[in-house]
Amino acid sequence: SSSLQNYWLGVRVSPPVRKKELRKMANKGTYIKESYDELINKVSWPTWSELQSSSIVVAIATVIIALIIYVMDSAFSNVMNLFYGFFS
Repeated sequence: SSSLQNYWLGVRVSPPVRKKELRKMANKGTYIKESYDELINKVSWPTWSELQSSSIVVAIATVIIALIIYVMDSAFSNVMNLFYGFFS
């Protein structure tokens, strides 16, 4: 069937990496410069007030989830203690 698949074993074999793609990865300096340029000129960073309000939302959500997990764990523990109490 396909040249990428070993018919008898049913194994797909990836094509070899081309030399052109290797040259792209070899130029690390260009990558770092372009990454820096993107972070400075193209990323829209939140303002201080937006950052504070987002942090408050995350903190409140964390506390709520922790309380839900605590209640579920306590309830399950009580049910299991009751269940094991029948056999002791």
